Amino acid sequence: MKALVTGGTGTLGRLVVPRLQAAGFDVRVLSRHSPEGANGAEFMTGDLATGQGIDDAVAGTGIILHLAGGMKGNENETRRLAQAASQAGTRHLIYISVVGADRIPIVSGIDRAMFGYYGSKLAAEQVVAESGLPWTTLRATQFHESMVKLVQQMAKLPVIPVPAGWRFQPIDAGEVADRLVELALGTPFGSVPDLAGPRVYEMAEMVRTYLHANGKRRLILPVRLPGNANRVFRAGANLAPDRAVGCRRWEDVVAGRVTSPSLSRSGPA
Repeated sequence: MKALVTGGTGTLGRLVVPRLQAAGFDVRVLSRHSPEGANGAEFMTGDLATGQGIDDAVAGTGIILHLAGGMKGNENETRRLAQAASQAGTRHLIYISVVGADRIPIVSGIDRAMFGYYGSKLAAEQVVAESGLPWTTLRATQFHESMVKLVQQMAKLPVIPVPAGWRFQPIDAGEVADRLVELALGTPFGSVPDLAGPRVYEMAEMVRTYLHANGKRRLILPVRLPGNANRVFRAGANLAPDRAVGCRRWEDVVAGRVTSPSLSRSGPA
């Protein structure tokens, strides 16, 4: 029951770690900057980008939850982790990806600049699937927490440009953390059903809701962006309306209301 968490200090990881501990796991966190162990977790210094410390971090861990990953570099970092995990005899590699990773084409420089994250996640998914390790991959929609940060920055402008036709189905990171722990307690399943928030929102609607909740008034300017990936994105490639299993709504998040984030599901469904 020793689990390694990469990205354990990030938005999702810092929610997953205490949940794993509550479920009975002995948790180890791989981080570039290792503070003293918090709440009983063991922190180990390492860097997936260079390979530093990975072998020591994976040693003796039966389950790895790979939650680290920025806007680029997911493929190579995931390959280094998978190779070390294979040599260490890890029994289950769990990867967090994003809804739409396999549906948003990256065919031009414009596409890559705006949607390279999706291509990076898909490449990492393929590394996990081809690693030879027992694996599970969960795709989730955008986190409320990330969308709040984005809209906060946009709201600083006197006129807010909003990509026309963009829609999101944000989900609470705590709900995703709950699901990841369920998967860690189960057996490797391969690709499991997506996890998405309870509602689909136009981005302009999300901005207006945030402005209203914070007593701000701004002009919102729709901007139609070019590129094939943008066309597919506008068509809803980043959405999973049939997997609207999350509980917490955008309105509740920006208003500071607390709603129950628990998911009453078990197994891979």
